[in-house]
Amino acid sequence: MKYFLQAIAAPVLASVSLIAAAQSVAGPEIAAKSYMVLDVTANQVLLEKDIDMAVEPASLTKLMTAYLVFGALRTKKLSLTQTLPVSTKAWKMPGSRMFIDPKMQVPVEDLIKGMIVQSGNDATMALAEGVGGTSERFVEMMNAQAKVLGMKATGYRNPEGLTEAGHTTTARDLSILSTRLMHDFPEYAHYDGMKKYHYPGTPVSNENNRNGLLFRDPTVDGLKTGHTDAAGYCLIATAKREFPNVGSRRLLTIVLGTASDNARLNESQKLLNWGYTAYEGVELFDANQAVATPNVWKGKEATMKLGRPEAIVVAVPAGNAAKVKTEIQRPDPLVAPFTKGQAVGALKVTLGEKTLLTVPLVALDGVEQAGILGRAWDSIRLWIK
Repeated sequence: MKYFLQAIAAPVLASVSLIAAAQSVAGPEIAAKSYMVLDVTANQVLLEKDIDMAVEPASLTKLMTAYLVFGALRTKKLSLTQTLPVSTKAWKMPGSRMFIDPKMQVPVEDLIKGMIVQSGNDATMALAEGVGGTSERFVEMMNAQAKVLGMKATGYRNPEGLTEAGHTTTARDLSILSTRLMHDFPEYAHYDGMKKYHYPGTPVSNENNRNGLLFRDPTVDGLKTGHTDAAGYCLIATAKREFPNVGSRRLLTIVLGTASDNARLNESQKLLNWGYTAYEGVELFDANQAVATPNVWKGKEATMKLGRPEAIVVAVPAGNAAKVKTEIQRPDPLVAPFTKGQAVGALKVTLGEKTLLTVPLVALDGVEQAGILGRAWDSIRLWIK
């Protein structure tokens, strides 16, 4: 069966596995089975522990459900005002709930709020059935989408995250999903930061978002909590703080398998504060600024500009910005044609012997192939060279 998969153009990000080697600042003691600090602005892992260890994601699963729901909204398969039925299966879901029942027709937007803010398993199931037709088909979509996103160690068995054999992921895969969710669907990010929600006509239980950092730290604006007995207490938190040298910096922290709700909040806060103080953001090049202007052979233009459509920012251990060095890595010779946005080499950023960042460079403008005479002349020049 074929499904629509989100193949939305993502920024060409440097490899998480490569950047993990850039850790050079001692991190705080963290009581979690697995954790990570990711500088989203620079796309650098600042700190990690066991990020490839298989874990149960609990309600962090709902991030993938949200990804597919947002995709359905973008393609007009769903609308925010559209109402969905509540099946008996959704109504009987155990665990955290929004408290909807089969007598209700619930707007999609309210189900999204119920899923994200209240972590409602019933709301999640209603959305999954609304997008996939059945929860089983929706799970197939989840696993297919995970492959598209490059989540190589994730297997989904349900949309909500209840414990089930084979329902596992890793902190690395969760970082991929989280960053793509924020990048691909910024128009829905406000749901992650909602502090309270209650659907009219349902029992008033806990209206507060389960992400307690939203109430502790005004710079935190997401992302999702998770808890089962098997998974422990988990939290993916993201914050955005302003800095004079680079503007805003967004960090994302992942803590998995802590002992309590308070522990996941405390450990996440420690990681956020550490990431913002131990590292500083340095903007190396503006968006669309030429990082290099190499010669081009057999083209209508003699040179081409290489850069990135977004600013190139690197996270550097505090106080070391002046020691950062850059190196252009590219094929030689460069033979036209080139299309705008085509990958052409990379920018390697180092601090001492450590590689901080490797950023793919693209052609900022296209270069058409020269005419026959121009190509022939350059062929002779290349032969002599």
